[in-house]
This record gives sequence, structure tokens and C-alpha cells, in this order.
Amino acid sequence: MVSAGLEIMGLALCVIGSLLVMVACGLPMWKVTAFIEANIVVAQTIWDGLWMSCVVQSTGQMQCKVHDSVLALSHDLQAARALTIISSVMGVLGLMVTIAGAQCTNCIRTEYVKARVVNAGGVIYILSGLFVLVPLCWMANNIISDFYSSQVPASKKREIGAALYIGWAATAMLLIGGSLLCCSCPTSGNSGYSVTYAPTKRATPNGEYDKRNYV
Repeated sequence: MVSAGLEIMGLALCVIGSLLVMVACGLPMWKVTAFIEANIVVAQTIWDGLWMSCVVQSTGQMQCKVHDSVLALSHDLQAARALTIISSVMGVLGLMVTIAGAQCTNCIRTEYVKARVVNAGGVIYILSGLFVLVPLCWMANNIISDFYSSQVPASKKREIGAALYIGWAATAMLLIGGSLLCCSCPTSGNSGYSVTYAPTKRATPNGEYDKRNYV
């Protein structure tokens, strides 16, 4: 029961983490306008994402424009696109593998093989978390470096957007959930059942049952 509970908890964390990765991938709020110096009274906010850039007016009106060329993007945005998509695909793959080896399913009969399959699903989720962690840290490092750089004008300085925080939360869930999946499986040879069956009673040579069998 403890193993099944850890398995369910780990799978739930991984599924939520994968969904958050997809949300962070689609959100345009990876970089937001930094309100400093002359920008403090600007009536619009600029959001830069992986797929589009948006301008939000003080009136609430928002206009978004999809990035025209992939090659024109900076290296961090190109890497973030690729790695977040890979992480999302691995999240779906990890879900399929984990469900196939879960204790509540009968896709695989052998308990030892089921344990190994769930372990493989946990490893896939851990790799998914690492794949999305790389662009998040890379992007945050570039944002912080440009913010404190004197060569970057104040109008082009950006701050960390909400998508990065969502991505970090997703990474934590994927790593924790994947670790639980790797630790939740029972050891080999343990089928999870404690029922023992008595040996079959056999008749004596004269065709009668031994009276000791009824004691």
C-alpha cells in the first residue's frame, strides 16, 4: 500500500509538472518590461515570449505579434523553444510508460517488470525536468546580466516574467515526482500479496482420506 501511495503521488506531481511546462511554453511572459529610470511612467508593458511579443496598454488593450523568423531569435530563445517542446513530449511519454507499469493496471503481468517500467517512467520525468530547467536558468541569467549592464539602455532592460516562475515550479514537481516513482516500486520477488495456500490433501492408498486432515 505504501508503494502504491508513493506511485500515485509521484505520478500526480509529474502530470501537474508536465502541464505547467506546457503552460509556461505557451505564455508570452518570459521577459517583461523593467520600470526603471525613464520607463517608470511608460503607459505600456512589453511581454516577450518564446512564440510572440505582446504590448499591453494601460487601458487593458493588448496586441501580440508572432515572431517572424526562428533564425532571427536570440540563442536563448531558440534553445528554450527546443528544450521546452522536448520536455513536454517526454512528459507525455513518461505518463504512458508509468501507466503501463502501474500497480493498478494489468498491461504487464510480471511484478518485477512492472517495477522496472515505473522506474523508467520516473527517469523520463526527471530528464524532462532537467530539459526545461536549462532554458529557464539560461534565460534568467541573461535577463539579470542585461539588467545590471550599463551598456544596455533602460528601455531595453527586462525583468523575469511569470512564465519563468511557473517553469521553476514545474521543474520541482517533475524532479520530486520522478524521484518518488523511482523509489515507489517493490523489490523483485515481492508480488505484493501475502496470501499463502495450504497444500492439497491427498487420499491414502485405500482411497480414503487421512483422518488427520480433518483436525
